Amino acid sequence: MFDIQEELKKLPDHPGVYLMHDAGDAIIYIGKAISLRNRVRQYFQSSRNKGPKIEKMVTHIARFEYILTDSELEALVLECNLIKEHRPKYNTMLKDDKTYPYIKVTLGETYPRVLFSRQMKKDKSRYYGPYTSAAAVRDTIDLIRKLYQIRGCNRVLPRDEGKDRPCLNYHIHQCSAPCQGYISQEAYRERIRQAMDFLNGKYAVILDDLEKQMTQAAANLDFERAAECRDLLNSVKQIAQKQKITSFDGEDRDVIALAMDDRDAVVQVFFVRQGKLIGREHFHVTIGTEDTPREVMSTFIRQYYAGTPFIPREIMLQMEVDDAEVISQWLSSRSGHRCVIRVPKKGSREKLVELAAQNAEMVLTRDRERIRREEGRTIGAVKEIAAWLDIGYVSRMEAYDISNINGFESVGSMVVYEKGKPCRSDYRRFKLRTIAGPDDYASMREVLVRRFTHGIAERKENHSRSLGDEYGSFTRFPDLILMDGGKGQVNIALAVLDELGLSIPVCGMVKDDHHRTRGLYYNNVEIPIDTHSEGFHLITRIQDEAHRFAIEYHRSLRSKEQVHSVLDDIPLIGTERRKALMREFQSLEAIRDADEQTLAAVPSMNARAAASVYRYFHPDNASSQSVNEPKNILLK
Repeated sequence: MFDIQEELKKLPDHPGVYLMHDAGDAIIYIGKAISLRNRVRQYFQSSRNKGPKIEKMVTHIARFEYILTDSELEALVLECNLIKEHRPKYNTMLKDDKTYPYIKVTLGETYPRVLFSRQMKKDKSRYYGPYTSAAAVRDTIDLIRKLYQIRGCNRVLPRDEGKDRPCLNYHIHQCSAPCQGYISQEAYRERIRQAMDFLNGKYAVILDDLEKQMTQAAANLDFERAAECRDLLNSVKQIAQKQKITSFDGEDRDVIALAMDDRDAVVQVFFVRQGKLIGREHFHVTIGTEDTPREVMSTFIRQYYAGTPFIPREIMLQMEVDDAEVISQWLSSRSGHRCVIRVPKKGSREKLVELAAQNAEMVLTRDRERIRREEGRTIGAVKEIAAWLDIGYVSRMEAYDISNINGFESVGSMVVYEKGKPCRSDYRRFKLRTIAGPDDYASMREVLVRRFTHGIAERKENHSRSLGDEYGSFTRFPDLILMDGGKGQVNIALAVLDELGLSIPVCGMVKDDHHRTRGLYYNNVEIPIDTHSEGFHLITRIQDEAHRFAIEYHRSLRSKEQVHSVLDDIPLIGTERRKALMREFQSLEAIRDADEQTLAAVPSMNARAAASVYRYFHPDNASSQSVNEPKNILLK
């Protein structure tokens, strides 16, 4: 259960993106924050004036999650990516993708240009960004042109060389005029390389030079020039905020990082699709005391990609794994394309892996207390039950229940708990075949005989096939059987096990006069239990789950019987004609009152089918039967 007030206390004072989920686990809102702690808490403060839209949204929040980033810029770009991917209900949606600008260097041209772009395409150009400020991008492009005299015109060079006079930019020393052949291609390319170094983050020389120019201009009382240098300096600093939420190659990749302590591990997976980080997932991993991070990472990769339908072209890891080449070959064969496993050592890719590791560490720290509480509710509770019964080891528990109404459609349920948690894939339902009437003991006997006879047969088949224990749904036997009742139910189970030559502890869950669990019946003794203990709460959950599962099955069978309509008993009326009649007339009374011509006019009906319906409700030989009292009008 997600405790919002408890989770609010764990929010970090860190930049990031938060995602609000409703009760159906759909994402209804995505936002960014300089401080997740301050921003997310504001939604749940009653004194805040949040506006009607946000007020309504807050009422639907069932849980929230968050992703840490290294800066507000990264949070903003990640927020944009996630909103486009998930389109939450309460976010203001943009009408197009013209959100963040890029700097484009047209390396495919003989004399490349440095341009402003709103789109990143797979071409020969190099893209830098995205950035949050279009004005800062334009200022930076202007600065680059001033510093390195890069052209910005649309002339096709060298085809148009010398066809026109040089433009004004040449005369104000902001272009080297390659259109006139005033600079060689090699020298121009060197200036482009310097400009790309600048865009790659080598700002120190430029920043230092602008600082000196601003100081000198101010000392000379040239405040206009000083302000110009100041503005350019601020633009460069803003553009220098490199971010790693979007990459430049547009590829699909997964980024995997690990955080672990002596008992638990959390693996964080970032999903990068078409170059954009669009989501993440974390996984709790149970580890042994001897497991190393490399072993845990290798095991996780094999298990995770064995069950996921999509395998990207690149997987970036936090650390080397011993069998990386073998895993890469296996993933390539599964996906049908080459899948590369890499451990980045520098640049934005390394930073992205570090960010994933930071998020994994945050989840491990945040959830450590919750995991301990969960273990108390599950494994700890199972140990308590084993201690009460003086049983050495209990892992798998099976509980059984019977449901019927005066013997009608008797059904049995089997629910399974592994280490204190429901194992729903092993749940089984039984429609009783041999028992007529409300005989719970005989019904339970049939359920247990069928369950364990089937299990013994599967084990023999496994042995003949030399297969492992996982073959067949009934192969695994429980360490403890829990019966919904006392002495009578327990003795039925023990008798069945004795007949089949099985030795499994059987315990009854005894209820008081108010239908509340009061103790356990084991070895002909009722054992009182602490009603405030985790073991008691687990027994109550198992008992309720067995009862719920049986009741739901019984209801589904009753519903199937009840949807059988009187129309199904009429000759020439099948499923389609029955649906057509009910759509047209809405009720059986209206069908009964219709004449043959009206019935024949219904889609999919014909004269013979209409006559069959009319004769059914108006039999010629039933003179004593009123037209208002047709036979068999009730639903079965």
